[in-house]
Amino acid sequence: MAPFTKFRLGWRREATEDEIQSVAMAGLPANEKSAVPAATEDTISPDTGHGEPASEEPEKDVLPTEGAQRGVQHIEAVTLTWTKPMLVAIFINMWLLYFVNAMQASILTNLVPYATSEFETHSLLTVIYIVANAMSAAVYIPLAKMLDLWGRAEGFALMVAFATIGLILMAAGNGLTTFCVAQVFYSIGFGGLTYSIDVITADVSKLKNRGLAYAFTSSPYIITAFAGPKAADDFYYNISWRWGFGTFAIILPFVAAPLFIIMKINLKKAENRGLLIREKSGRTLSQSIWHYTQEFDAIGVILFASGFTVFLLPFTLAETAPDGWGSGYIIAMIVVGFVVLVVFGLYETFLAKEPFLNVNLLANRTVIGACLLDVTYQISYYCWNSYFTSFLQVVNNLTIAEAGYVSNTFDVVSGVLLLGVGFAIRKTGHFKFLLYGAVPLYVLAQGLMIYFRRPDQNIGYIVMCQIFIAIGGSIFIICEQVAILAASDHQHIAAVLALLYVMGNIGGAIGNAICGAIWTNTFPKALARYLPESAQADLDSIYGDLSTQLSYPMGSETRIGIQQAYGYAQEKMLIAGTAIIALAFVWILLIRNINLANVPQVKGTVF
Repeated sequence: MAPFTKFRLGWRREATEDEIQSVAMAGLPANEKSAVPAATEDTISPDTGHGEPASEEPEKDVLPTEGAQRGVQHIEAVTLTWTKPMLVAIFINMWLLYFVNAMQASILTNLVPYATSEFETHSLLTVIYIVANAMSAAVYIPLAKMLDLWGRAEGFALMVAFATIGLILMAAGNGLTTFCVAQVFYSIGFGGLTYSIDVITADVSKLKNRGLAYAFTSSPYIITAFAGPKAADDFYYNISWRWGFGTFAIILPFVAAPLFIIMKINLKKAENRGLLIREKSGRTLSQSIWHYTQEFDAIGVILFASGFTVFLLPFTLAETAPDGWGSGYIIAMIVVGFVVLVVFGLYETFLAKEPFLNVNLLANRTVIGACLLDVTYQISYYCWNSYFTSFLQVVNNLTIAEAGYVSNTFDVVSGVLLLGVGFAIRKTGHFKFLLYGAVPLYVLAQGLMIYFRRPDQNIGYIVMCQIFIAIGGSIFIICEQVAILAASDHQHIAAVLALLYVMGNIGGAIGNAICGAIWTNTFPKALARYLPESAQADLDSIYGDLSTQLSYPMGSETRIGIQQAYGYAQEKMLIAGTAIIALAFVWILLIRNINLANVPQVKGTVF
């Protein structure tokens, strides 16, 4: 990459009013618009440690934004109250939470195929992921409203509880049904946990430093990329895959507790100093239940999650249905899913008091561009990712740990690269120039994978492509976040981040649906074509169980046939992914070249 000073001359300029246009929020009275504090050049805003700024400022800058939602006022009161050591402690705790999240993800990604194989359902991996992704996508908007209405700490604590329940169920489950339920709790919990941390990170950092803040909290992936696969290997061979899940059910609550406690303690301090006044709703219990049912759009959440899941599942299940795509229940699922999604759209447009998605969020072209880039990237990535570690073990004869190392190339590269990306954004005040290099590199890398992910190719070429994919993908992620936050104000950062997360999960679900459809329509047929006659009787067990696939020695006729089937299926997945990611060239043109230094959002002691 060229030196950052070279970009500064070409891209640094004064932002226009059009460039820093915030997302218009429907129905927001004029007296409730967020008050915007003056921007400063300091990395840390001055604070005396006693809740009073070091320099004389307008009164509006030493009080939470008048008219903002309660959760936003709470976090602003916290940042106006706490000291720099507290800010440092919050960042350290968020780093530790990301470390735990990255470690468990690295371990569990390698153990899930064995857990499902124990239930003889290895080929239903994508079905589980589709359901989990659809449920997670439906949760982000209500969670954003929870963070805004109840508070950051409360929403964060709820997601920790969901993630812990999911881990416990995965460790204790003895069948596919329990495992699916566990995966839903797990995905909602850890997805919501990551989202909550990202919202809090935005709350306590200036916009021009936000890329660097996200890079810091994401840096644990450098460590866990190596430690996680080795730990997964030890869990599976020396302990039990169940303890791989159970261990983190114990660790997570203890690591999460300090962030909750710090925020609640400082919120209490803010109340004692008169920055906040507790308000009583005056509602009865039944009135409160109905109020929050409307506020969180519970009906819309149920319609979206159920319709989206039912519509996508047939693309994975059709091949195993008695009459394929002509099976009655396959046709019924597609029709019912589509109808439910239409009903969801009509309900949100005409009946919902608090719509699931505010249509005005989509009126800003930067928001549109960031969301479309995210959904395209996620579809492209998950078109092939679900069976990647299985491919590495079966075709390249790697151990669980070695396959994890290759798969986690993304985490290592992105962990290092994002720090540089964050510094570049901070120095230049811009982010869009990075996308002009990331998109072509990612398309090239995925195209090369079509050729190199075959049984007769050296593993080094696969690693090379993974490095290129990691460079492009990590820039996508951080630039999407910064772009969509730059198009909003502080009061609505939870909403726009939730929209980005929703689109990402929709993309992941669609990608897994495509992956599952390609897998079920190519892999079993390829096995029937490439397996020797002596192994044809075992085709079903080979198809559904990773351990059975690995039981055949390398170089045997059956193992070679399985490898050729994997290569054929992976080639089709990668072709689909490469065709989809080409759309990214269009989406980056929609994103404005916003000068981040000219868009202040937060107040108090922040990074």
